[in-house]
Amino acid sequence: MKSEPAEPARIVVLISGSGSNMQAIAESCIKKEMDGEIVAVISNRPAVAGLDRAEKLGIATDIVDHTEFASREEFDVNLIRAIDEHSPDIIILAGFMRILTPDFVRRYKGKLVNIHPSLLPKYKGLNTHKRALEAGDKKHGVTVHFVSEDLDGGPNIIQAVVPVLDDDNAQTLQVRVQAQEHIIFPIAVKWFIEGRLSMIKGDAYFDNQALPETGLQLSPESIS
Repeated sequence: MKSEPAEPARIVVLISGSGSNMQAIAESCIKKEMDGEIVAVISNRPAVAGLDRAEKLGIATDIVDHTEFASREEFDVNLIRAIDEHSPDIIILAGFMRILTPDFVRRYKGKLVNIHPSLLPKYKGLNTHKRALEAGDKKHGVTVHFVSEDLDGGPNIIQAVVPVLDDDNAQTLQVRVQAQEHIIFPIAVKWFIEGRLSMIKGDAYFDNQALPETGLQLSPESIS
């Protein structure tokens, strides 16, 4: 008897803005570069460009507006309800600008993945490009990591390193970093879907080997 082919992995993406990383992952799914499907895009802000991008791609969208809830905990309870309607295999934070409660993070432990525009653990939080320039850094970049209860914490999966040029400002640096985001985020999602990537006792593992603190650190040349 012939076995039925496995269903694509179910991906839910959380956004707060433009959704460019969501689109990069969606296009990778459409091109069959990974065996996954974005089944929903959920935003905590109405009328953002990422919702329009998702609708144009035929992806279901939802809004859980954080301003409608009296507390972070109440917001997270409603966000959990919206996510769980779609029975996801992985939840992607793609420019999702909310600090999540420990209860939320524990519920999805090991299948909650974020992208952050710095070489973590450097520059957690906001204004990372400006902070890298003010510090005189010669290299900057972006990190994909598992989410833990610590802000922009959790074990690193993959980093792309971007050189800081002498004439860079925060905007030019952001553009070059974002180009790498769109490359490495789909790679990390693909690894997870293929079962090559996991979080075990607080560490990231790739092909059954513990990753270093940086995760797999790649230069632009090696992933172009």
